[in-house]
Amino acid sequence: MTEMRSNREAVMRGQGLAVRYGRRTILSGVDIDVRAGDFWFLLGPNGQGKTTLLRCLLRLVRPSAGTLWVNPAIGGWSGIGFVPQRCDLNPTLPTTVREFVLLGLVGVHCRSAERADRLAWALDRVGLGGQERADYWSLSGGQRQRALVARALVRKPKVLVLDEPTNGLDVTTEDSLLTFIADLNAREQLTVLFVTHDLAVAARHGSHFALFHDGTATTGPVDQVLRPETLQRTYGIPIDIMRDVTGTCVVQLGSVRSGNETAVQ
Repeated sequence: MTEMRSNREAVMRGQGLAVRYGRRTILSGVDIDVRAGDFWFLLGPNGQGKTTLLRCLLRLVRPSAGTLWVNPAIGGWSGIGFVPQRCDLNPTLPTTVREFVLLGLVGVHCRSAERADRLAWALDRVGLGGQERADYWSLSGGQRQRALVARALVRKPKVLVLDEPTNGLDVTTEDSLLTFIADLNAREQLTVLFVTHDLAVAARHGSHFALFHDGTATTGPVDQVLRPETLQRTYGIPIDIMRDVTGTCVVQLGSVRSGNETAVQ
């Protein structure tokens, strides 16, 4: 697995990254190596620097120390799709799904025919094909989140960045959205960076993790990072992640394991 990953193209790499806001150090000593097709999850308590690292990798914040390399083959902003926690669009403004999704092409130069092709492609990928003329506000909560993803995908990015997009969704809708993103990652070899608080969901889908604690982050493949000692250091309590007989990830407080469970690999 490690050898296969080493053959994949590097997307972005940070070494010894530190970020300061004024005199306050938010992050320090962070190393991260993101390669094409990785599915990264960024986890940890609030205020530990998840969004700060994301902004640093997106070059919205300049690191105060360390080095950050981003593959120029990404194509700058046009090669990155961003899905925020929520949509701040005015709900009183009449908006079709087409109009909403095409907002994602701001800053991307393409002809009308290509815009139409991109729109159809993005909507098809998120399961909203044929709903271009639908009222955005008539969509369900899960469909709106899919439209947000389509707005990012319409750029045809090499990297998809999602900042807690499942906040406020019910369990069924959250599971559907995560399964869809995981399918995109596998089918399109799309590199994904996903900020969440849901440890069980992340363990089920992620290939690589960044666990934030004490102003730094432990990063790497799932089998190196999702260990009981690392989880306890991150969250301050004993945590173990197991798979039950159905393959479902179960988060356990403490280290007691039943005979029907195995450690996450």
